[in-house]
Amino acid sequence: MPVLFPGRRVGNRMSMPVRSNLPLMVNMAGMIPLIFAQTILSFPALVASYFLNSKVEWWANFNNGVYNFFSGTNAFYPILYFLMVVGFTFFYTDVLFTQQNYGDNLKKQGAQIPGVVRGGPTQKYLTKVQRRITFPGAFFLGFVAVLPYILKLFLPLSQSTLFVISAAGLLIVVGVVRDTFTIIETELKVHGYDESIIKG
Repeated sequence: MPVLFPGRRVGNRMSMPVRSNLPLMVNMAGMIPLIFAQTILSFPALVASYFLNSKVEWWANFNNGVYNFFSGTNAFYPILYFLMVVGFTFFYTDVLFTQQNYGDNLKKQGAQIPGVVRGGPTQKYLTKVQRRITFPGAFFLGFVAVLPYILKLFLPLSQSTLFVISAAGLLIVVGVVRDTFTIIETELKVHGYDESIIKG
């Protein structure tokens, strides 16, 4: 997002306005939506598991149905999981973005987004842009969340294997690999290796 910082007076001269960029993240929420969705979906199954052997037949049947629905073996579970991850991604991104309060912070620095009034309107504009950017990120996170269940349709995977290749695990592995490559690239640059050699 382009941001224009006002020029500063140095002696008798006024410096030119400085153009900069405000970075907006595609997935500002990180792994938190996955954790929220997984926790909320697993809680009913956990509670129901304590009443599966109840002596009251209708109560035992009810809890058995709840347990089967929320234990991950039901066909509707991945759909519900996907929707909850997408929903929580938008919700948590809004919470984080509101806390940052970019509108007031930019106003205090005298900065302005070209064509947008400073203060409240800037915050509203940035929130609108952030939601648009979050849209593909939220759907990708939802896809990663249900990827183990999609793989189960095509591959003979057991429930324990699904647990091993969970969405959170995949994201952690990808994050660690990405950070490792970044560290290696930084070390190579520090030791004077040419950028074309590093990337190519």
